[in-house]
Amino acid sequence: MWKDKVLDWLLGKDQPSIRYLALTELVGLPPSDPDVREAKEQIPKMGWAADILAQRNPTGWWVRDWSHFSPSYTSTTWMMVVLSGLGLTRETPQVRESAELWMTMKPYRYGPVVHPSVEPHYCSLGMGAASLVRFGYGKDPRVRRSLEWIAQRVHPRGGWSHFGIGRDLYAWQGLSALASLPRSKRSAAMQRAAELGAEFYLERELHKQGPRYEPMLRTHDPVFYFYDLLVGLEMLTALGYGDDPRLRFGLEWLQRRRCSNGRWNLDAVHPDVMKPFNDTPFTLEKAGGPSKMVTLRALRVLKHVEEAS
Repeated sequence: MWKDKVLDWLLGKDQPSIRYLALTELVGLPPSDPDVREAKEQIPKMGWAADILAQRNPTGWWVRDWSHFSPSYTSTTWMMVVLSGLGLTRETPQVRESAELWMTMKPYRYGPVVHPSVEPHYCSLGMGAASLVRFGYGKDPRVRRSLEWIAQRVHPRGGWSHFGIGRDLYAWQGLSALASLPRSKRSAAMQRAAELGAEFYLERELHKQGPRYEPMLRTHDPVFYFYDLLVGLEMLTALGYGDDPRLRFGLEWLQRRRCSNGRWNLDAVHPDVMKPFNDTPFTLEKAGGPSKMVTLRALRVLKHVEEAS
């Protein structure tokens, strides 16, 4: 019964992004359904996505035309990442224009795609590539080249490293990028990297790494490049591991986070904002209260688990 009430809440017309994603991903309606089409048409016109697009410079950038990465978390890179999770695609002219600009903006090292002779930053590349796939650029040669770069750098025993400090759970962006692409669209190298990466997380049951880190046990949104158990569950269930017993810790944690009314709260905006980097927190919803986005993501995970069993 609680699922019906929560679904009704998500299907409210106040946030067409959530309504569209719930209709297609939770209810399972096809793109041709009238309600789905109506919700999709409303995404750039009202709600969170519309608010973000309203802050966009007509030429395609946010905050600064010379830096897509700074300041965090309000400039172009971060706004594109948020928009990619709200159901928008390159069918929307503003998204297409900004995506094309984003792939060419300097500094290339922190860009969403690999550029010739420039060693990319692993986290931002994975985050950007995943966003572009969601926008509909999964077949684009620039994005494919970036995904292959990620696949080539997986450790032989699974996992990735950022900043050269060795494999760790927080270097999750590459696996997320591969998970955003359907299995049928991955190359052999991509699929092999996805399998190795998944095993790395499963061996650690999504959380076993060093001293207990409390932010890992909280929900936050937008995710950006932070890791928590919900992030891990999203990746592994999207890759088809919803029936793996090593997800038990994470799934039990997710069920405990559910409130009595069936909804999930947004625990925090960012676990540990790094002040030296001039970070500006960004959120769609108020921390500490019920979150449509976190609830949608949690139900998406549980649906994948149900389908895998």
